[in-house]
Amino acid sequence: MEDSAIIDLYWARADAAVQETQRKYGPYCHRIAYGILASREDAEECVNDTWLRAWNAIPPQRPDRLSAFLGRLTRNLALDRWKRDHAEKRGGGETALALSELEGCLPAANPAARADGDGPLAESLDRFLAGLRREQRRVFLMRYWHLTPVRDIAARTGYTESKVAAMLHRLRGRLKAHLEREGIAV
Repeated sequence: MEDSAIIDLYWARADAAVQETQRKYGPYCHRIAYGILASREDAEECVNDTWLRAWNAIPPQRPDRLSAFLGRLTRNLALDRWKRDHAEKRGGGETALALSELEGCLPAANPAARADGDGPLAESLDRFLAGLRREQRRVFLMRYWHLTPVRDIAARTGYTESKVAAMLHRLRGRLKAHLEREGIAV
């Protein structure tokens, strides 16, 4: 089923909207949640919460890209859950590591929360990503959107781990410079 038809089902408040969303985007959203939470049960809960959030958000919203809308909902829910579960035990996991890598580049103590909105920072990040070569953008998004471990990025791209780490280091520097040029205090 096409995304526009699924969105029309939400607008009509038809129960089939959630079923069609689950069928088409369930595995995609589960991968996002599992990549952050590393627990199948927690990821499944997060995905179910995504369907509820989508139901409550559509209408009034009418997303241009349903996949991006659902991915963002899932990612935000998974990050919120991860933060709640790890509030007293900092460090250790891939999520903490990836988020700590961004601390020097983004102007927030909590970079993920500030970068997920619709404000000037999100618009600037979109421009930054649009200016990258395809493979750079892919590596950057795998690491900082999907929170993929460096070794897994290396395996998927055919690069060595050290090349991926060096590429990410350079991209973070470019991001910081880009944000400063656009007047966003880092």
